[in-house]
Amino acid sequence: MICLTLIARNESRCLARCLNSAAPFVDEMLVVDTGSTDETREIALACGARIALFAWQDDFSAARNYALMQTRADWRLVLDADEWIDTGGHCLREVTQQVGSSFVGEINIRNAFDDGDAVRYAPSWISRLLPRGIRFEGRVHEQAAHRLPVRRLPLVVGHDGYRRAQQDAKPGRNERLLRMRLQESPGNAYLHYQLGKDLEIQGRFADACAAYESARNLLHWPPGAPVGAIKLQARYPWLHDLVVRHIYCLKRACRFEAALTQSQAESAFWRHSPDFHFACGDMLLDFALAEPMRAQQLLPMMEAFWMRCLELGEAPHLVGSVQGRGSFLAAHNLAVLHDLQGNREKADVFRGLEEDAHS
Repeated sequence: MICLTLIARNESRCLARCLNSAAPFVDEMLVVDTGSTDETREIALACGARIALFAWQDDFSAARNYALMQTRADWRLVLDADEWIDTGGHCLREVTQQVGSSFVGEINIRNAFDDGDAVRYAPSWISRLLPRGIRFEGRVHEQAAHRLPVRRLPLVVGHDGYRRAQQDAKPGRNERLLRMRLQESPGNAYLHYQLGKDLEIQGRFADACAAYESARNLLHWPPGAPVGAIKLQARYPWLHDLVVRHIYCLKRACRFEAALTQSQAESAFWRHSPDFHFACGDMLLDFALAEPMRAQQLLPMMEAFWMRCLELGEAPHLVGSVQGRGSFLAAHNLAVLHDLQGNREKADVFRGLEEDAHS
Protein backbone atom coordinates (compact mmCIF):
# COMPACT_ATOMS: atom_id res chain seq x y z
CA MET A 1 0.00 0.00 0.00
CA ILE A 2 1.26 3.48 -0.91
CA CYS A 3 0.12 6.69 0.76
CA LEU A 4 0.81 10.13 -0.67
CA THR A 5 1.63 12.43 2.24
CA LEU A 6 2.04 16.17 2.00
CA ILE A 7 1.93 19.18 4.29
CA ALA A 8 0.15 22.29 3.09
CA ARG A 9 -0.84 25.78 4.08
CA ASN A 10 -2.81 28.06 1.75
CA GLU A 11 -2.02 25.99 -1.34
CA SER A 12 -5.30 26.42 -3.23
CA ARG A 13 -3.31 27.56 -6.28
CA CYS A 14 -1.78 24.18 -6.96
CA LEU A 15 -3.03 21.49 -4.58
CA ALA A 16 -5.53 19.91 -7.00
CA ARG A 17 -2.82 19.58 -9.64
CA CYS A 18 -0.61 17.68 -7.20
CA LEU A 19 -3.32 15.36 -5.88
CA ASN A 20 -4.84 14.59 -9.28
CA SER A 21 -1.42 13.72 -10.71
CA ALA A 22 -0.73 11.21 -7.92
CA ALA A 23 -4.17 9.67 -7.45
CA PRO A 24 -3.79 6.96 -10.16
CA PHE A 25 -0.60 5.63 -8.58
CA VAL A 26 -1.32 5.57 -4.83
CA ASP A 27 -3.84 3.89 -2.54
CA GLU A 28 -4.34 6.77 -0.13
CA MET A 29 -3.75 10.53 -0.07
CA LEU A 30 -3.19 12.47 3.14
CA VAL A 31 -2.96 16.25 3.40
CA VAL A 32 -1.75 17.66 6.70
CA ASP A 33 -2.98 21.24 6.92
CA THR A 34 -0.80 23.52 9.05
CA GLY A 35 -3.19 26.48 9.28
CA SER A 36 -4.76 27.33 5.93
CA THR A 37 -7.14 30.25 5.59
CA ASP A 38 -8.01 29.62 1.94
CA GLU A 39 -9.77 26.66 0.28
CA THR A 40 -6.93 24.17 0.76
CA ARG A 41 -8.96 21.76 2.89
CA GLU A 42 -12.01 21.83 0.63
CA ILE A 43 -9.85 21.17 -2.44
CA ALA A 44 -8.10 18.26 -0.73
CA LEU A 45 -11.41 16.62 0.19
CA ALA A 46 -12.82 17.15 -3.30
CA CYS A 47 -9.78 15.37 -4.76
CA GLY A 48 -10.28 12.36 -2.48
CA ALA A 49 -7.63 13.11 0.14
CA ARG A 50 -7.93 12.65 3.88
CA ILE A 51 -7.28 15.71 6.06
CA ALA A 52 -5.29 15.95 9.28
CA LEU A 53 -4.53 19.15 11.20
CA PHE A 54 -1.19 20.16 12.70
CA ALA A 55 -0.28 23.34 14.54
CA TRP A 56 2.72 24.87 12.77
CA GLN A 57 5.89 24.88 14.92
CA ASP A 58 8.44 26.53 12.58
CA ASP A 59 9.74 23.03 11.89
CA PHE A 60 9.15 21.23 8.59
CA SER A 61 10.42 17.91 9.96
CA ALA A 62 7.90 18.00 12.80
CA ALA A 63 5.07 18.48 10.30
CA ARG A 64 6.44 15.84 7.91
CA ASN A 65 6.86 13.30 10.69
CA TYR A 66 3.36 13.96 11.96
CA ALA A 67 2.08 13.26 8.43
CA LEU A 68 4.04 10.01 8.24
CA MET A 69 2.53 8.88 11.53
CA GLN A 70 -1.03 9.37 10.25
CA THR A 71 -0.88 6.39 7.89
CA ARG A 72 -0.17 2.69 8.29
CA ALA A 73 0.84 2.28 4.65
CA ASP A 74 3.94 0.25 3.88
CA TRP A 75 5.24 3.04 1.63
CA ARG A 76 4.87 6.82 1.70
CA LEU A 77 5.33 9.05 -1.32
CA VAL A 78 6.25 12.50 -0.01
CA LEU A 79 5.38 15.46 -2.23
CA ASP A 80 4.82 19.17 -1.75
CA ALA A 81 1.70 20.92 -2.97
CA ASP A 82 3.65 22.83 -5.62
CA GLU A 83 4.89 19.54 -7.12
CA TRP A 84 3.17 17.07 -9.41
CA ILE A 85 3.93 13.72 -11.01
CA ASP A 86 5.03 14.42 -14.56
CA THR A 87 6.14 11.02 -15.86
CA GLY A 88 6.96 7.57 -14.54
CA GLY A 89 4.20 7.20 -11.97
CA HIS A 90 3.69 3.56 -12.97
CA CYS A 91 7.04 2.65 -11.39
CA LEU A 92 5.61 3.21 -7.90
CA ARG A 93 3.50 0.07 -8.09
CA GLU A 94 6.35 -1.95 -9.57
CA VAL A 95 8.96 -1.14 -6.94
CA THR A 96 6.68 -1.31 -3.90
CA GLN A 97 5.34 -4.75 -4.82
CA GLN A 98 8.79 -6.32 -4.60
CA VAL A 99 8.55 -8.58 -1.57
CA GLY A 100 11.31 -8.25 1.03
CA SER A 101 12.88 -5.21 -0.64
CA SER A 102 13.98 -2.48 1.77
CA PHE A 103 15.29 0.75 0.27
CA VAL A 104 14.59 4.45 -0.07
CA GLY A 105 13.45 5.69 -3.46
CA GLU A 106 15.09 8.79 -4.93
CA ILE A 107 13.02 10.71 -7.47
CA ASN A 108 13.92 13.37 -10.02
CA ILE A 109 12.46 16.77 -9.10
CA ARG A 110 12.38 18.99 -12.22
CA ASN A 111 12.65 22.49 -10.74
CA ALA A 112 11.41 25.37 -12.87
CA PHE A 113 12.91 28.82 -12.29
CA ASP A 114 12.85 32.19 -14.01
CA ASP A 115 15.91 33.36 -15.92
CA GLY A 116 15.03 36.79 -17.22
CA ASP A 117 12.02 36.26 -19.48
CA ALA A 118 12.78 32.55 -19.95
CA VAL A 119 11.90 29.57 -17.79
CA ARG A 120 14.77 27.14 -17.14
CA TYR A 121 14.78 23.72 -15.55
CA ALA A 122 17.19 22.21 -13.03
CA PRO A 123 16.84 18.60 -11.85
CA SER A 124 17.51 17.45 -8.32
CA TRP A 125 17.42 13.91 -6.92
CA ILE A 126 15.70 13.68 -3.54
CA SER A 127 14.66 10.75 -1.34
CA ARG A 128 10.88 10.86 -1.41
CA LEU A 129 9.61 7.26 -1.55
CA LEU A 130 10.01 6.02 2.00
CA PRO A 131 9.26 2.68 3.63
CA ARG A 132 7.41 2.70 6.94
CA GLY A 133 9.55 3.79 9.88
CA ILE A 134 11.66 6.50 8.21
CA ARG A 135 11.60 9.98 9.74
CA PHE A 136 12.78 13.42 8.68
CA GLU A 137 15.40 15.60 10.36
CA GLY A 138 15.96 19.35 10.08
CA ARG A 139 13.84 22.42 10.78
CA VAL A 140 13.99 23.48 7.11
CA HIS A 141 15.32 21.75 3.98
CA GLU A 142 14.58 18.60 5.92
CA GLN A 143 16.05 15.27 4.87
CA ALA A 144 15.05 11.65 5.41
CA ALA A 145 17.26 10.05 8.07
CA HIS A 146 18.12 6.42 7.34
CA ARG A 147 20.90 3.94 6.49
CA LEU A 148 19.03 2.00 3.81
CA PRO A 149 20.21 1.60 0.22
CA VAL A 150 19.03 4.39 -2.07
CA ARG A 151 17.53 3.51 -5.43
CA ARG A 152 16.94 6.06 -8.19
CA LEU A 153 13.48 5.67 -9.68
CA PRO A 154 12.28 6.62 -13.19
CA LEU A 155 9.81 9.05 -11.65
CA VAL A 156 9.92 12.70 -12.71
CA VAL A 157 8.12 15.27 -10.56
CA GLY A 158 7.56 18.84 -11.70
CA HIS A 159 8.07 21.72 -9.27
CA ASP A 160 7.27 25.40 -9.77
CA GLY A 161 7.91 26.67 -6.24
CA TYR A 162 11.12 28.40 -7.30
CA ARG A 163 9.32 30.55 -9.86
CA ARG A 164 9.50 34.24 -9.05
CA ALA A 165 5.79 34.64 -8.34
CA GLN A 166 5.82 31.79 -5.83
CA GLN A 167 8.92 33.06 -4.05
CA ASP A 168 7.45 36.56 -3.76
CA ALA A 169 4.40 35.08 -2.04
CA LYS A 170 6.51 33.65 0.83
CA PRO A 171 9.12 36.34 1.56
CA GLY A 172 11.68 35.63 4.26
CA ARG A 173 10.17 32.37 5.53
CA ASN A 174 13.04 30.04 4.72
CA GLU A 175 15.72 32.56 5.62
CA ARG A 176 14.26 32.94 9.11
CA LEU A 177 14.10 29.19 9.66
CA LEU A 178 17.59 28.65 8.26
CA ARG A 179 19.06 31.26 10.57
CA MET A 180 17.31 29.56 13.50
CA ARG A 181 18.89 26.26 12.51
CA LEU A 182 22.30 27.86 12.07
CA GLN A 183 22.13 29.14 15.64
CA GLU A 184 21.67 25.53 16.66
CA SER A 185 24.31 24.11 14.25
CA PRO A 186 26.70 26.88 13.13
CA GLY A 187 29.19 24.36 11.75
CA ASN A 188 26.74 22.75 9.33
CA ALA A 189 28.00 23.51 5.81
CA TYR A 190 24.77 22.31 4.20
CA LEU A 191 22.77 24.94 6.10
CA HIS A 192 25.12 27.71 4.95
CA TYR A 193 24.74 26.44 1.38
CA GLN A 194 20.93 26.47 1.67
CA LEU A 195 21.01 29.95 3.18
CA GLY A 196 23.12 31.09 0.23
CA LYS A 197 20.52 29.70 -2.18
CA ASP A 198 17.72 31.51 -0.39
CA LEU A 199 19.61 34.81 -0.37
CA GLU A 200 20.48 34.34 -4.04
CA ILE A 201 16.80 33.85 -4.93
CA GLN A 202 16.07 37.10 -3.08
CA GLY A 203 18.68 38.88 -5.22
CA ARG A 204 20.96 39.54 -2.24
CA PHE A 205 24.07 38.40 -4.06
CA ALA A 206 26.74 39.80 -1.74
CA ASP A 207 25.05 38.12 1.24
CA ALA A 208 24.73 34.90 -0.74
CA CYS A 209 28.47 34.98 -1.50
CA ALA A 210 29.21 35.23 2.22
CA ALA A 211 27.01 32.21 2.96
CA TYR A 212 28.57 30.17 0.15
CA GLU A 213 32.05 31.10 1.35
CA SER A 214 31.16 29.91 4.86
CA ALA A 215 30.01 26.57 3.45
CA ARG A 216 33.18 26.19 1.38
CA ASN A 217 35.40 26.99 4.35
CA LEU A 218 33.64 24.42 6.51
CA LEU A 219 34.17 21.80 3.80
CA HIS A 220 37.80 22.92 3.26
CA TRP A 221 37.10 23.35 -0.45
CA PRO A 222 39.06 23.42 -2.68
CA PRO A 223 41.35 20.67 -1.38
CA GLY A 224 45.02 20.51 -2.09
CA ALA A 225 44.89 17.32 -4.15
CA PRO A 226 42.58 15.68 -6.73
CA VAL A 227 41.97 12.71 -4.44
CA GLY A 228 40.56 15.06 -1.81
CA ALA A 229 38.31 16.67 -4.42
CA ILE A 230 36.90 13.32 -5.51
CA LYS A 231 36.15 12.34 -1.91
CA LEU A 232 34.41 15.64 -1.17
CA GLN A 233 32.34 15.49 -4.36
CA ALA A 234 31.22 11.96 -3.53
CA ARG A 235 30.35 12.80 0.07
CA TYR A 236 28.60 16.10 -0.70
CA PRO A 237 26.86 15.85 -4.09
CA TRP A 238 25.45 19.36 -3.61
CA LEU A 239 29.01 20.75 -3.65
CA HIS A 240 28.70 21.04 -7.43
CA ASP A 241 25.68 23.31 -7.10
CA LEU A 242 27.40 25.33 -4.39
CA VAL A 243 30.45 26.05 -6.55
CA VAL A 244 28.44 26.98 -9.65
CA ARG A 245 26.10 29.22 -7.69
CA HIS A 246 29.03 30.90 -5.95
CA ILE A 247 30.59 31.90 -9.28
CA TYR A 248 27.23 33.25 -10.43
CA CYS A 249 26.78 35.31 -7.26
CA LEU A 250 30.33 36.65 -7.41
CA LYS A 251 29.51 37.80 -10.93
CA ARG A 252 26.25 39.44 -9.86
CA ALA A 253 28.07 41.14 -6.97
CA CYS A 254 30.62 42.45 -9.54
CA ARG A 255 33.47 40.63 -7.78
CA PHE A 256 34.97 39.62 -11.10
CA GLU A 257 38.58 39.20 -10.02
CA ALA A 258 37.54 36.87 -7.19
CA ALA A 259 35.33 34.88 -9.58
CA LEU A 260 38.13 34.60 -12.15
CA THR A 261 40.64 33.47 -9.51
CA GLN A 262 38.17 30.89 -8.23
CA SER A 263 37.36 29.54 -11.69
CA GLN A 264 41.04 29.13 -12.56
CA ALA A 265 41.85 27.46 -9.25
CA GLU A 266 39.01 24.95 -9.53
CA SER A 267 38.77 24.18 -13.26
CA ALA A 268 40.77 20.97 -12.86
CA PHE A 269 38.25 19.67 -10.30
CA TRP A 270 35.22 20.30 -12.54
CA ARG A 271 36.38 19.05 -15.94
CA HIS A 272 33.20 16.95 -16.10
CA SER A 273 30.74 19.79 -15.43
CA PRO A 274 29.13 21.79 -18.26
CA ASP A 275 27.44 23.96 -15.62
CA PHE A 276 30.78 25.02 -14.13
CA HIS A 277 32.14 25.96 -17.54
CA PHE A 278 28.93 27.74 -18.52
CA ALA A 279 28.96 29.83 -15.33
CA CYS A 280 32.61 30.73 -15.90
CA GLY A 281 31.90 31.84 -19.47
CA ASP A 282 28.96 33.95 -18.36
CA MET A 283 31.05 35.53 -15.63
CA LEU A 284 33.74 36.48 -18.14
CA LEU A 285 31.14 38.03 -20.43
CA ASP A 286 29.98 40.38 -17.67
CA PHE A 287 33.62 41.03 -16.75
CA ALA A 288 34.39 42.07 -20.33
CA LEU A 289 31.32 44.33 -20.46
CA ALA A 290 32.32 45.97 -17.17
CA GLU A 291 35.97 46.41 -18.21
CA PRO A 292 36.11 46.71 -22.05
CA MET A 293 39.89 47.23 -21.96
CA ARG A 294 40.25 43.59 -20.89
CA ALA A 295 37.84 42.19 -23.48
CA GLN A 296 40.56 40.98 -25.86
CA GLN A 297 42.14 38.98 -23.05
CA LEU A 298 38.82 37.54 -21.84
CA LEU A 299 37.08 36.65 -25.12
CA PRO A 300 39.21 33.57 -25.96
CA MET A 301 38.75 32.25 -22.42
CA MET A 302 35.02 32.82 -22.68
CA GLU A 303 34.81 30.93 -25.95
CA ALA A 304 36.86 28.05 -24.55
CA PHE A 305 34.52 27.66 -21.58
CA TRP A 306 31.39 27.51 -23.75
CA MET A 307 33.04 25.18 -26.25
CA ARG A 308 33.84 22.84 -23.38
CA CYS A 309 30.13 22.86 -22.49
CA LEU A 310 29.27 21.54 -25.95
CA GLU A 311 32.01 18.91 -25.74
CA LEU A 312 30.63 17.63 -22.44
CA GLY A 313 26.93 17.75 -23.29
CA GLU A 314 24.17 17.70 -20.70
CA ALA A 315 24.89 16.34 -17.21
CA PRO A 316 21.53 15.92 -15.44
CA HIS A 317 23.11 13.60 -12.86
CA LEU A 318 24.97 16.55 -11.31
CA VAL A 319 23.13 18.35 -8.52
CA GLY A 320 22.06 21.79 -9.69
CA SER A 321 22.61 21.14 -13.40
CA VAL A 322 20.46 23.31 -15.67
CA GLN A 323 18.99 21.95 -18.88
CA GLY A 324 20.67 23.56 -21.89
CA ARG A 325 24.03 24.50 -20.42
CA GLY A 326 25.60 21.55 -22.22
CA SER A 327 23.70 22.22 -25.45
CA PHE A 328 21.44 25.04 -26.67
CA LEU A 329 22.35 27.70 -24.08
CA ALA A 330 26.08 27.31 -24.74
CA ALA A 331 25.49 27.24 -28.51
CA HIS A 332 23.39 30.41 -28.28
CA ASN A 333 26.11 32.23 -26.36
CA LEU A 334 28.75 31.18 -28.88
CA ALA A 335 26.55 32.37 -31.74
CA VAL A 336 26.11 35.76 -30.08
CA LEU A 337 29.83 35.97 -29.33
CA HIS A 338 30.80 35.38 -32.95
CA ASP A 339 28.13 37.79 -34.18
CA LEU A 340 29.64 40.49 -31.99
CA GLN A 341 33.06 39.72 -33.47
CA GLY A 342 31.65 39.99 -37.01
CA ASN A 343 32.20 36.30 -37.78
CA ARG A 344 28.79 35.53 -39.28
CA GLU A 345 29.80 32.14 -40.69
CA LYS A 346 30.83 30.75 -37.29
CA ALA A 347 27.80 32.33 -35.65
CA ASP A 348 25.52 30.52 -38.11
CA VAL A 349 27.16 27.19 -37.25
CA PHE A 350 26.41 27.62 -33.55
CA ARG A 351 22.93 28.95 -34.30
CA GLY A 352 22.32 25.70 -36.17
CA LEU A 353 23.55 23.69 -33.19
CA GLU A 354 21.20 25.67 -30.96
CA GLU A 355 18.24 24.88 -33.20
CA ASP A 356 19.18 21.18 -33.40
CA ALA A 357 19.36 20.96 -29.60
CA HIS A 358 15.84 22.41 -29.32
CA SER A 359 14.35 20.09 -31.97
